[in-house]
Amino acid sequence: MTTLTREPARPAPAGPARNHWIPRLGGPVWLVWRQHRAAFWTLIGVTLIGVAVMVYLRGQMMDYLATQAPTSRRPGGLPPEFETYVDPLFSIGSYLSYIPILAGVLLGAPLIAGDLETGTAKLVTSQSVSRVRWLIVKLAVPAAMLALSTGVLTAVLTWWWHPVKGLSSGLIWTAFFSVTGVVPVAYALLTFTVGVAVGLLLRRTLVSMVVTLGIVVAIGFLWSELWRSLGHVMSVSTDKGVGPGAVRPELPTEAEQLGQGTYFLTSSGGRLDWTTCLDQIEDDRAHTACLESKHVIGWSIDYLPVSQMQTMQLLGAGIMLALAAGVATFVILWGRKRLL
Repeated sequence: MTTLTREPARPAPAGPARNHWIPRLGGPVWLVWRQHRAAFWTLIGVTLIGVAVMVYLRGQMMDYLATQAPTSRRPGGLPPEFETYVDPLFSIGSYLSYIPILAGVLLGAPLIAGDLETGTAKLVTSQSVSRVRWLIVKLAVPAAMLALSTGVLTAVLTWWWHPVKGLSSGLIWTAFFSVTGVVPVAYALLTFTVGVAVGLLLRRTLVSMVVTLGIVVAIGFLWSELWRSLGHVMSVSTDKGVGPGAVRPELPTEAEQLGQGTYFLTSSGGRLDWTTCLDQIEDDRAHTACLESKHVIGWSIDYLPVSQMQTMQLLGAGIMLALAAGVATFVILWGRKRLL
């Protein structure tokens, strides 16, 4: 009687243990990261350096404020040397205002235009990956990186500016409206998607970058002209006359004055332009008589209070994100049929 024996299985060679909890990129996500890894790592590096610089400069500013009397922490109450701490804050805020331009021109415009020029788009979509999936991943990965980087930078800038806002003329809220809060992230995503759309339509990297630059500059101009209209305009007025000794109305702290300046207020509640009776200003009696004939009783000024800043930022960001979503949808629908 024989006994059949089976040779025991050999144990698998020992190797480095895998960390299954570490996420691994694969498929189109890995391809997009691989294609643009230089830009992504640059974005990460710039973000880390920017955060480190702002944290250091904020620490210097707060150390200086700690040496000042609490009663001096009011608009105009700090010594002139405080401006040496204000200048870096204002400068870095100005630098961050270029993020939307860079996002559209350097990241958005070449994203698909470069693949169309080199033939990468044709190669990828000839595989098992559909055009729609490739376009979605192509948009989502850079957009996520851009939103994260911009959000971190602007959050640190907001943290730096918040304790000292309004303490200097260079720290008024209108100067930091577009570089703090949620606005910069939405703004960058809008210009990024616009750049992608331009690249998809023009299919040439350099031409797309130039055209995108012009469009982004135009968007910036429109935004600078229109963002104040997101707020609810308020007015402050007087009714004690406008003659010698009459006191003009005072705006609330940190309020942003709107319009041409001070208006004349009439007894009926109407307002007249400040140039009213200006041709008779050299003759006090004639000027006074002219204003009295128009029933002027005081002055009126329009303004936006600082308390509306956050609401205005949320509204502006919502509009930009809606536009960005619309442009991204256009890119996907257009590219699904006309990508190659």
